[in-house]
Amino acid sequence: MIKKTVRGLAAAALAILPLCSAAPAQAAGPLSLADAVQQLPLAAESREGYQRTSFKHWVDADKDSCNTRMEVLIAESRVKPTIEGACKVTGGEWYSNYDGFTLTAPGGLDIDHMVPLAEAWDSGASNWTAARREAYANDLDADRSLVAVTARSNRSKSDQDPSTWLPPLADARCTYATDWVATKLRWGLSVDQAEAAALNELAEGCGQEAVEYEPAA
Repeated sequence: MIKKTVRGLAAAALAILPLCSAAPAQAAGPLSLADAVQQLPLAAESREGYQRTSFKHWVDADKDSCNTRMEVLIAESRVKPTIEGACKVTGGEWYSNYDGFTLTAPGGLDIDHMVPLAEAWDSGASNWTAARREAYANDLDADRSLVAVTARSNRSKSDQDPSTWLPPLADARCTYATDWVATKLRWGLSVDQAEAAALNELAEGCGQEAVEYEPAA
């Protein structure tokens, strides 16, 4: 099974921008969910100019023949996955925490961007370079940036934020809100009024959740 450090190396490679040498990012937190929500910048959202192709994804950043989708499937399988050819995952066991289903065939899984690409665009990524958008779309350095979930739940979520969509499994909602906030803080993304209100409401019932994140390079 691919180790978290390998996922981190792949993301780090993606995040390197030409002619830039960033200082090592420092982990932040833990913060209560309520306090973390207050750290999010508030701004109106705009989808003007958005195209999914603006975020190049499922790349093979570390050139090991496993693209980002395969890396996530390998990392999140609860058993040793079956891998054919150069790197095609054909079997394993995955738990979809959005809806509580366990799957053994990867064809039934989508790799979900915790904060959807369109939502990221609306929230600040429209101003990023193509390289940074690629790094975001293939972020293997934070465990919850990309998650394997049932295709049905992912497509139900689509590009919605927590003001209009939450996991159908009620027990997953506090974790989902925490991961959403951590991802937005990690990438310096904003929230709009409706989203902030929904997150604040969730935080009231999720007092045990702690938000930790490492700012993206």
